[in-house]
Amino acid sequence: MSRSLGTTPIPGQGMAQFTQKNIMGTLFETTESSARDQIGHQTVAVKKLCEPFKTDNIAKHMYREVKLLKQLQHDNRGLKYVHSAGVVHRDLKPSNILVNENCDLKICDFGLARVQELQMTGYVATRYYRAPEIMLTWRRYNEKVDIWSAGCIFAEMMTGRPLFLGKNHIDQFCVITQLLGNPPDNVVANITSQNKRCSAVDALESQYLAPYHDPEDEPEAPQSFDWSFLEADLPADVWKTIMYAEVLGYHEKSGAPFQLTAPFDGMDLG
Repeated sequence: MSRSLGTTPIPGQGMAQFTQKNIMGTLFETTESSARDQIGHQTVAVKKLCEPFKTDNIAKHMYREVKLLKQLQHDNRGLKYVHSAGVVHRDLKPSNILVNENCDLKICDFGLARVQELQMTGYVATRYYRAPEIMLTWRRYNEKVDIWSAGCIFAEMMTGRPLFLGKNHIDQFCVITQLLGNPPDNVVANITSQNKRCSAVDALESQYLAPYHDPEDEPEAPQSFDWSFLEADLPADVWKTIMYAEVLGYHEKSGAPFQLTAPFDGMDLG
């Protein structure tokens, strides 16, 4: 999608090379050389997907992430914007934050992102950044699990090491209580409620972020993300065709011409 249609590049040429750089003691995934989208005329990062159409479920999973990235149109994809679209990232960690030489940040890897539901999937998020309610109540949590992860990342930037280095999910909770103390009875009684934890909006309005708070540059999503496609039970080759349609729609919306040099049968993406 990012090459000139009249040429055949050497495989891998012009692709972004990802490296991990240590910034203030924390590993961040960065691009060593950026890829240039010659259709949309913009610099992009490239995520390598291993066998994205191997099974029907994997194909749906890949389509979900593509559709999310297409709809979440915000310069820094901040948590206030993501949460206002009804999306829970569920896997925030240093390696899922892209950073450039100007320290501009973008949240990436929405592969585990989901809509807020009554019954959520358990054991998501990398252990060191996993909120305690995910470990204790398994399927009853909300978007504030991302706030916990963001706090862990911030602490890691300050100390140069992960804040909660648990060996397994049980030890992880023990490490948390060793540092923060045993939760009071009222918290234990309402463990499924995250109301005591601030939201992204609350965090931005707190005194700690006052020097960086700019209400004019902190928009909310214009509409909630439509997750209805998850109810579809389709074969991988159909998901492949649908994903290609999303690509076409993206370029049509941007006003950039996109034409095929050969007929497309839905299998050329694999």
